[in-house]
Amino acid sequence: MAMRSRSPLKFFLLTFALAIPFWVVGGMVNLQILLGLPLAALMFVCPGLAALVLVREESGPTEAKALLKKALDYKSISANIWYAPILLLTPAISVLAYLTLRATGTHVPIPKISVLPTLALFAIFFVTASGEELGWSGYALDPLQQRSNSLMAGLLLGTVWAAWHWLPLVQIHRSVEWIAWWTLWSISARVIMTCLYNRSGRSVFGAVLYHAVSNVCWQSFPVHGSFFDPRATGLITTFVAVVASIAWGPRTVAGQARRAWVD
Repeated sequence: MAMRSRSPLKFFLLTFALAIPFWVVGGMVNLQILLGLPLAALMFVCPGLAALVLVREESGPTEAKALLKKALDYKSISANIWYAPILLLTPAISVLAYLTLRATGTHVPIPKISVLPTLALFAIFFVTASGEELGWSGYALDPLQQRSNSLMAGLLLGTVWAAWHWLPLVQIHRSVEWIAWWTLWSISARVIMTCLYNRSGRSVFGAVLYHAVSNVCWQSFPVHGSFFDPRATGLITTFVAVVASIAWGPRTVAGQARRAWVD
């Protein structure tokens, strides 16, 4: 069924509007769910909710239910080999960032990662990532690619995604410089996710996995993310995004996105 009425702009505006109550409460209540994760982070429900509202309005309840199921559309992943970059790219980037900090003289303690707490953290972040990616990847990405190409879509979606987080980051007293480097990291990560989304079969489940693993890596960066350096991580992620765009981008031009649009 064609869904040409999808509007990324309407989706962005609704997602930001739905987040306002979370931003207000987050500003009033000085509480962190996890270290570095403010109360406003509960806004993870907003992108998915916005997408479901719009799809129901545009195409009816059946398509809204179909969108909801995409969080677990593992069968859409075209080949199991794509699980390797989906699951391992961010851990590799995190290790490189850690080694870079150590090599440049920054005191970073040795990570202590326990299996069961890490799996529990992954389960939590899988749920939160599903709430986000049903919107970012499940609703907005394809129409953005239809209008341009995978790189421009990834850059634009990554910029909006990052900006959506700025106020919660301010609420936990992140500096402007920290947020700027974090923004570079987020945009680069979204470019990588866009490449993987296209090459692995347009699977929202794949995007959820990448997002969840990314959050686990950040929270596991010793100690509970307190030594996470967005500058080192952002620069390495940017390099990986450039390589991914060159290696995986040629097949994901606007023409392919238009063909995928009518699936």
